[in-house]
Parts: sequence; C-alpha cells; structure tokens
Amino acid sequence: MNIKKLLPVSLLLLSATALHAQQRQLSLDEAINLAVTKSTEATLADTKVATSKLEVDNVKNNAYPSLKLSGAYLRITDPTINLKAPLGSSDSSGDSSSSGSTMPSVNSAMYGMASAGLPLFSGFKIKNSITASENAYKAETFNAANTKEQLAMQTIVLYTNLYKANQSVLLIEENLKTARQRVKDFTAMEQNGLIARNDLLKSQLQVSNTEIVLEDAKKTVSVINFQLTTLLHLPEGTQVAVNDAYFKNTNVNPAVTESDAVAQRNDLEALRYAEKAAESNVKIAKGDYYPTLALSAGYVYLNVPHFVELYNAANAGISVSYDLAGIFKNKKKVQAAESRRLEQQQQLDLATENVKVQVQQSLENYNLAVKQNKVYAEAVTQAAENYRIVKDKYDNGLVDTNDLLEADVDQLKAKLNETFSRADITQRFYELLNTSGKLTNSFNLTQNK
Repeated sequence: MNIKKLLPVSLLLLSATALHAQQRQLSLDEAINLAVTKSTEATLADTKVATSKLEVDNVKNNAYPSLKLSGAYLRITDPTINLKAPLGSSDSSGDSSSSGSTMPSVNSAMYGMASAGLPLFSGFKIKNSITASENAYKAETFNAANTKEQLAMQTIVLYTNLYKANQSVLLIEENLKTARQRVKDFTAMEQNGLIARNDLLKSQLQVSNTEIVLEDAKKTVSVINFQLTTLLHLPEGTQVAVNDAYFKNTNVNPAVTESDAVAQRNDLEALRYAEKAAESNVKIAKGDYYPTLALSAGYVYLNVPHFVELYNAANAGISVSYDLAGIFKNKKKVQAAESRRLEQQQQLDLATENVKVQVQQSLENYNLAVKQNKVYAEAVTQAAENYRIVKDKYDNGLVDTNDLLEADVDQLKAKLNETFSRADITQRFYELLNTSGKLTNSFNLTQNK
C-alpha cells in the first residue's frame, strides 16, 4: 500500500476532526457559569475579596500582645574613659592618690532585650477598627457578587446577539436560495422572450445585494463569537453553538417589585456595609479624645567583659498616655470622618432611587418587547400572504418585477423582526431579573454570591 497516497486523506480527516473539536454546544447556564468563574473580571473580584479578608485578619492582630526580641554583639576600640568620680575610696588619712584603681580594658560588649506589651484601652480604636474592616470586607463581598451579576448580564447580551446573528444568516441564506432560483427562472424566461432583460437584471441585482448582506451577517457572527469566547476564556477558534430553546418561550410573567430590588441588589448591600464602615471610622476618630492604657513587661541583659554584667533586670508595669493638644486638634478629623459617612449615606440614597427607576424602565421594556413580538408575528403572516398575492399577480402580468422583489424583501424583514423580537423578550426578561438582583440566582451556577 502506498503511504503517500494515504497522506492527503489523513490530513483531510485530521482537519475535519479539528473543525469538529472547535464547535462547542454551549447552554446559557454554562456560559454564565464560565463568566462568573473564569473571566478575568470575576477573578479580579474574587482577589479583591480575598485581599479584604486578609486586611481584616491584619487589623485583628492589633488586639493581640506584642513580643519583641533584640540583641547585639559589638567590637569596640580602646575607649578613653575619664571618670569625674574616683573608682577607689581614699584611706583613713584622706590621701586618695595612694589607693587609685586602674580602668579595665574594654574591647567588646553584648546585650539582649525582650519586651512585651498588651493594649488595655485605646479609646475603643481597636474594636472599631475591627468592625470597620469587617464591614469593608462584607461590602467588597457584595461588590464582587454585583460584578458577577453584571458579567452574567453581559454574557446574556452576547449570547442573545449571537443567536440573532446566526438566525440572520439562516434566514438570509434561505432568501438567497429563493432569489437565485428566481434568477434561473428569469434567465429561462428572458431567453424565451417572456420578460424583458431589465427584469432579469433586477433579480440578479437583488441576489448581489443579498450576498453582501449575508457576508455582513457572517462577519457579525464572527465578531460576537470572538467577544463571547474571549469573555469566557474559551480556547481560541472555538465556535459557540447557541441553544435555541432559551428563545422559544415568550409567555413568561416576571414577578418583580421595586421593594424586592431594593432589598436584594448586591450593589445596594455593598453601599450599606460601606456606610457601616464609615460609621466605625467616625468612632475611630473620636477615640483620640481618650487616653491610651497598655500593660508592658521587659527583660534586659548586658555584658561588657572586664567591666560590667547586668542580668535579672526584669520590669513590668502599666503605661498611660494622653495627648491633651489632640482634644482641640482632633475636632477636624472627626468632622471629616462624619462627612465621609454622610457621603456614603447619600450615595446609598441616590443608588436606591436609581434602582427604582431601573426596575420600572426594565419592566416597561419587557412589556414592550412582548407587545412587539405579537405585532411582528402577525406581520410575518401578513408579509407571507402579501408575497403570495403579489407573486400570483406577477404570474398573471398584473404587477411588475419591482413589486415582486419588494414583497420578497418585506417578507425577509418580517421574518428577521419576528426572530429578533423573540430574542428581545428573553433578553428583556433577564434584564428585569438583573435590575431586581435575582439574575444569578435564576441559574444553576457552581459558584454564586
């Protein structure tokens, strides 16, 4: 058997396998799950939460006792020591010169120190600092959940747009097939003298225009597919196959209220905890009005060979400090902290108002999409019937080619509008869930808020 003859066949099989491997049937649930777990933005949100948790642990360490050890061994030169007081005592006659002492030779020294401290009272700063950091951590947790909620919505929009683009390609290809068959029929009729050449040219021009529209639709599919696979961190070259089942059900009655949205939105919950953290920061600033009290203990060892040795020098006690000038200086610090707390409160009030507006707008958009779908569904039937009538009239010579081609274009537009409107209902429904804070909870995700 000639291996060289089999090589092209093998390459074709490998290419077909590779193309098949690049196709991926992806449900909307799977896409959202990838978005909230694998995307760069979701990973960054999780990292911020982990960092905030470490900051909480770091602040809590301030309440624990401190223990420090230090020591040194030093080599020194021969020092010149001039003592103002004599080292030896004078004799009974009062002559000190006869009993003088010689200074020892000092060329090294070593010492070791250990100190421990425990804060007893610091104007409630430690307690309030821990509370502030815990509230900041909770705020960051809800910020991350809100980020994933928006990522889920972004995925839904891309998934819906990909469905629209794919359906556009299918409908345009179907229309193009009909248009090409019309050109064949018109070519035969023109050759038999049944129609003018101008009518054939018009049908050929429609084919060319439809081909241009088809290529643009394919480009749109490619662009949206790339955006979706990039967001989800899918392998390069993956072609996402959309599940059409998500866009079939148009009879959904969403139960959403403004009160539910205000209570469940993650971004509002993050602002609430940020406000609590700001309240704790006000208390921290006020802590400077109080004195600080700490328990301390230590031990010292000192050895200078031939000169002095110090050990068993332990100490323990309580230290108190109070910055009297801070009573006057701290006023502005407290006012600044209170102003920041007020900012957080006003941001929460503003965000709450915006959420109510978003819910109302999303509900109106959903109701409009449902109504538009009903109109577009009727338009499809009307356009099909209009094309049938115009085609019958054209066959009987009652209308010209322009009317026939226009009716064909109207039929394609009606089909596209009806398909898009079904997708819009799905997207508007999920937008309504998003504005009410229920979006990610409506999917079966492996990682949730």
